[in-house]
Amino acid sequence: MPKIKELRDEELVEYVRSKDQEQYREVVARYQEKLLRYAERIVNDRDAAQDTVQQAFIKAFANLKGFDVSRKFSSWIYRIVHNEAINLLKRGSKEVTVNPELWQMVSDDSDEGFEKALEDKERDKLLNDCLKEIPVIYRAPVSLFFFDSKSYEEISDILRMPMGTVGTRMKRGKKLLKQVYLAKARQNPFGG
Repeated sequence: MPKIKELRDEELVEYVRSKDQEQYREVVARYQEKLLRYAERIVNDRDAAQDTVQQAFIKAFANLKGFDVSRKFSSWIYRIVHNEAINLLKRGSKEVTVNPELWQMVSDDSDEGFEKALEDKERDKLLNDCLKEIPVIYRAPVSLFFFDSKSYEEISDILRMPMGTVGTRMKRGKKLLKQVYLAKARQNPFGG
């Protein structure tokens, strides 16, 4: 048996499909937190995001045989989560504003480290609040690029759109994000 944790995603999927379905738990372990953060940024609700990701893992497992191992698994699973999140939004789920912490507090005892952690936390909160106010067609690519470190090519694959469209939506999304940020900063120039 190979060392499961050392397998590339595509190798792991092939192993799960052909030898040991129980190892799907490694797929879940690798992707659960990343996908949860992405889904939460799209649906703006932690519980709905958890349901979305759980449904996506179920669908991915059910359709694992159909996955083409010559492609990137991460793009495939993100696409499933994206579709589930968009379907949830289309069903008119209520939006609950949740401000997730993207980074954990810095475990630094000095005042400087604490202040830096608070600044980071406040910046993340503001950025998430602003992101929630832009349309989902721009929110999705901006979120994938800035929060999930996906390339334009991966975003194109995940969102099933041409690279040119990704570039256009990124440009417009960043512009809208900046407008929302500046409007919020004008409303409350002192923060808090």
